[in-house]
Amino acid sequence: MKLLRAIFIRLLFGAVSLLFISLVTFGANELAPGDAALIFAGEKASVAQIARIRHNMGLDRPWPVRYVSYLENAVQGDFGRSYYGVQEPVSNIIKRTLPMTAKLASLAVILSSAIGITFGTLAAVFQKRIADRTILTASTLLITLPNFVLAPLLVYLYCLHFNYLPQTWSEPLQAPEWMYLVLPVAILASRPTALVTRLTRTSMIDTLQMEFIRTAVAKGVPRGRLIFKHALRNAILPVITAIGTSFGFLLTGSFVVERFFILPGIGSATIEAIQQSNMPVVQACILVTGAMFIVLNLVVDILLPILDPRIRESQV
Repeated sequence: MKLLRAIFIRLLFGAVSLLFISLVTFGANELAPGDAALIFAGEKASVAQIARIRHNMGLDRPWPVRYVSYLENAVQGDFGRSYYGVQEPVSNIIKRTLPMTAKLASLAVILSSAIGITFGTLAAVFQKRIADRTILTASTLLITLPNFVLAPLLVYLYCLHFNYLPQTWSEPLQAPEWMYLVLPVAILASRPTALVTRLTRTSMIDTLQMEFIRTAVAKGVPRGRLIFKHALRNAILPVITAIGTSFGFLLTGSFVVERFFILPGIGSATIEAIQQSNMPVVQACILVTGAMFIVLNLVVDILLPILDPRIRESQV
């Protein structure tokens, strides 16, 4: 029961965080120059037409009333309509673009976790040797190399020079979908891979120096079992926390990558909406990504007690 209460408290704090995010985005819309009624009416509309549109949109009501109405609609999945194009419902834009962003972030976190944990463990086992120094050098390079520098380099190498991969997304697709995702996923995973590698190395080194590891060595436990079953199992907990946080940041970090490769994701939709001052789309995208970030952190908080009985006992 106490564990369930702890989960409930985290959900409550998550709801408060979402409420704060919605308030900030709504306030930004209020302070931003321009008027939605002017956008819908057009430049040649009369004052009476603009006033009528403002009334129909409810913009003549006080902002607290409009904010409460916005929250009520958002809870039901109604984020309004886009200001441009065919003025389709924003929920349709979210449904169309979110799967691509989620796919990119999921593939990137899987790739970074697999490579980072493997090479971090290898660096810890061969501490202060050539393998360790090579892995540390490579991880430092990936940390210091930003995505907007790495992306053009890889595009020039694999798309223009060798012509192995397509450069940008195009519909209909001219190649299998995975070929369009290779570079974006690799670029997104580069920094998390370096962070997970270094964190796994540090955690493994600390774990390998603990007393229970020395006892296992004295009892003649095989080296492979010692490393993967005993050491890595205890060292992986802070790494899981870092992976969960990285997944949340990958959702927002994909914005630049999606725009660079013209991928139909929520990041591209958000940047385009910001450029157009299309605030319903901006508000919805920020709110949805914020909700996903909170849910992912909640999943990590639930997963850690399952993996480590010591955390579960401390919460209970």
